[in-house]
Amino acid sequence: MENYLNENFCDVKPKNSSDEALQRWRKLCWIVKNPKRRFRFTANLTKRSEAEAIRRSNQEKFRVAVLVSQAALQFINGLKLSSEYAVPEEVRKAGFEICPDELGSIVEGHDVKKLKIHGGTEGITEKLCTSVTSGIGTTSEEQLSVRKEIYGINQFTESPARGFWLFVWEALQDTTLMILAACAFVSLIVGILMEGWPIGAHDGLGIVASILLVVFVTATSDYRQSLQFKDLDAEKKKIVVQVTRDKMRQKISIYDLLPGDIVHLGIGDQVPADGLFLSGFSVLIDESSLTGESEPICVNVDHPFLLSGTKVQDGSCKMLVITVGMRTQWGKLMATLSEGGDDETPLQVKLNGVATIIGKIGLFFAVITFAVLVQGLATRKLQDGSHWAWTGEELMSVLEYFAVAVTIVVVAVPEGLPLAVTLSLAFAMKKMMNDKALVRNLAACETMGSATTICSDKTGTLTTNHMTVVKACICGQAKEVNGSDAARSFASSIPESAVKVLLQSIFTNTGGEIVVGKGNKTEILGSPTETALLEFGLSLGGDFQEERQASNVVKVEPFNSTKKRMGVVIELAQGHFRVHSKGASEIVLAACDKYINKDGDVVPLDEASTNHLNNVIEEFASEALRTLCLAYLEIGDEFSLEDPLPSGGYTCIGIVGIKDPVRPGVKESVAICRAAGITVRMVTGDNITTAKAIARECGILTDDGIAIEGPEFREKSEEELLKLIPNLQVMARSSPMDKHTLVRHLRTMFQEVVAVTGDGTNDAPALHEADIGLAMGISGTEVAKESADVIILDDNFSTIVTVAKWGRSVYINIQKFVQFQLTVNVVALIVNFLSACLTGNAPLTAVQLLWVNMIMDTLGALALATEPPQDDLMKRTPVGRKGNFISNVMWRNILGQSLYQLVIIWCLQTKGKTMFGIDSDLTLNTLIFNTFVFCQVFNEISSREMEKIDVFTGILKNYVFVMVLTCTVVFQVIIIELLGTFADTTPLNWGQWFVSIVLGFLGMPVAAALKMIPVGAH
Repeated sequence: MENYLNENFCDVKPKNSSDEALQRWRKLCWIVKNPKRRFRFTANLTKRSEAEAIRRSNQEKFRVAVLVSQAALQFINGLKLSSEYAVPEEVRKAGFEICPDELGSIVEGHDVKKLKIHGGTEGITEKLCTSVTSGIGTTSEEQLSVRKEIYGINQFTESPARGFWLFVWEALQDTTLMILAACAFVSLIVGILMEGWPIGAHDGLGIVASILLVVFVTATSDYRQSLQFKDLDAEKKKIVVQVTRDKMRQKISIYDLLPGDIVHLGIGDQVPADGLFLSGFSVLIDESSLTGESEPICVNVDHPFLLSGTKVQDGSCKMLVITVGMRTQWGKLMATLSEGGDDETPLQVKLNGVATIIGKIGLFFAVITFAVLVQGLATRKLQDGSHWAWTGEELMSVLEYFAVAVTIVVVAVPEGLPLAVTLSLAFAMKKMMNDKALVRNLAACETMGSATTICSDKTGTLTTNHMTVVKACICGQAKEVNGSDAARSFASSIPESAVKVLLQSIFTNTGGEIVVGKGNKTEILGSPTETALLEFGLSLGGDFQEERQASNVVKVEPFNSTKKRMGVVIELAQGHFRVHSKGASEIVLAACDKYINKDGDVVPLDEASTNHLNNVIEEFASEALRTLCLAYLEIGDEFSLEDPLPSGGYTCIGIVGIKDPVRPGVKESVAICRAAGITVRMVTGDNITTAKAIARECGILTDDGIAIEGPEFREKSEEELLKLIPNLQVMARSSPMDKHTLVRHLRTMFQEVVAVTGDGTNDAPALHEADIGLAMGISGTEVAKESADVIILDDNFSTIVTVAKWGRSVYINIQKFVQFQLTVNVVALIVNFLSACLTGNAPLTAVQLLWVNMIMDTLGALALATEPPQDDLMKRTPVGRKGNFISNVMWRNILGQSLYQLVIIWCLQTKGKTMFGIDSDLTLNTLIFNTFVFCQVFNEISSREMEKIDVFTGILKNYVFVMVLTCTVVFQVIIIELLGTFADTTPLNWGQWFVSIVLGFLGMPVAAALKMIPVGAH
């Protein structure tokens, strides 16, 4: 079976599967009872191709609009512009001077002419009653609701949620249930005609009641599942942006944005609404999601249009929001697209394959069983010589045989197998959400269980991301500066001129800001590194606002992981320009040829001074401090914005050492990973000495492990990498492409299943390449989150270990359920088939088989697919890329348990009457049915562990499992004792109940004995 599955159902990857692979397995699944239910959680390829065609058409329209606006721009400056626009009365009454449709038309057509007519961005700002510096002024609920009424809210229209009755309708689409319903109808009519009402209606009503029970239980399970996915989808869409509103910088949800808001955007952010550029530096926007163009667009005062759904590739800016929600270009695009759904997961596809194989076997057995039963009846009639005269009772028997055959197909086609994966994943995703992990891609949940390698960032993942400057070396003096008193003492010990240039460097060359927040509290905004430096600047006695007003920032080159430094050009009051640079210590220091000495003079950087500064960097790094070098360069009275920042000739201001403590519990989590056969590698942009110190503290770097720098790694040949990578534990000063290369080699050369963490825009390629991309929820950019499969909401490495544990739990739970279901399948098929062949009748009727189907399908999935993870899961080796899904352990348990159940039922069928003094076929068949059901109840308990004998640990903590077992037993008692007329059963005495339960229970010691038989893992 495993070979067949690998050949036909293994083309689908955890992500980025081709349409051909998705199409291929669908064609192989031709035995499907209910396509609507079976394929509910698979991609709708038709809708997807339609959506792609619409997207291409829209992209072409946008491209044309952009080209037209560029052509128009060349003529507008020479034209005299006049406006015929009239403000609608309701807009004027609300206090605004421009309507939403007019704003929408400006953005949609990139209409520079209209924008000029309205007075440019300044004119639009006034007409929206807002301010570039303080944002929307009045934020009372009443004022905001007026603005919402006129301009709308920043939410897209979503398709309405599917109601419960829709799931009932879908459950009724099952072909076999429809055939059974037709049989029930015929049985009802014939029975009433022959025996009258109500006796003649019992058989037909029994089947109808069973069908309705199956339908409602199935629909309830599916409906609850859909609600879980809806909650998770809502969680995925939660994005927070920085805005200035009511003179305060604050974080708000994108859903609360309104036209007139001033939004602050940085690298990796997603543009949350349509707007206009106000101010900023080096802004490059990736508009490929809207226009299809891969080349980034430069946005500035001349080309100010920013579109919802696009991404900031470089730079930072302030944006004025002008249209929101369904009026944005992204909203209009979304309205035309029909969702194609997510790709199916590899496990779903594999289980569709298992269902197809068993379905074919079941169909064969059903046809043979029906043929044998009809042939037996025909033979008897031939012997009686009554083969031409058929009574109503005999026709009812044929109908019953047909119903049994159809029910065998119902039981044999395990429609619940692929859906059990979804059920288990939905359950795991909900629980993982509570454990601070948001799963964006369904397949990631199961893939994480097979992970063999985790490539983790250092900052914020292994460390706390709460940074403080604790040491500094300025003017050649290295001192502790932890705390405001120590910082002030340090500032008084160095020349005033050095302090002045240091403060100017800290407060102007920064991506952070110091603002007044709610309650007039001073807030420091920005990345943890920027926050630490700004805090250091304040503790030295600096004033952020004063420093910013004393000079004018004319160009900014933001920090990125490739350059490993950032720089600004400022224009001083005297009219000349100065460049400030900061970044990776050895890189910035290498660009310096001068430094400030202890007297505050700028002197050449000789060999002795260079060695001293390098020793300081090494000393700071060995104490696990993150080191930054600050430098400046005078560039005279002329500077062009087109000129790049100088690469050399700088004056070193000093080195700072930033403490970022290791997170509590990381060392233990790394040890858990090692015990679980998962290798943890640190990939960081930091100095190699800092990286090694932190890696040792975390338990990542061992005595035989290798630590290497990115530039050295890049130079290695394929042969050298083959020897290097297995022992590689730390990569420092790495670029995003180094991370991508490492991931690619681990996956292709070593067949590892790789999980990668990332937070920056440049990490997107590695996140995309990895089997599981893990983005950081706090420090991660929107671009990184969109490329990731799982978002770690607390940025904590321990949460990644929890995700791995849940992933393993999903995989094991599905294996348990498959083992349980295949056992029921084998026994139900063989019992009815052999009975039909050897005795001419089937001991399990249609109604009974429908009940068994529900026990093993919906209820079995609920019980076994929702088991929470056990700690010992992380003591097993990972499945990896090549592991067989149906293992030898599972086959041993399936075949052994099936053999026991078949022997028991066969003995009851052949010797039951004499052994227990039963004189009625109905009582014997009831005893067989009852024993069979109790065999499944106890087998369900045994299936909680596939290799351990103790199956009771934690059973009472799993309320779903206990509830399912209780319901099964209670309903079984009701069916036997009260619903005999409909279910073809008769009440049993205490002795017969005892026999049924004991024979079922004996399956547990059998299961325990089977687990002691050694078999190979695969």
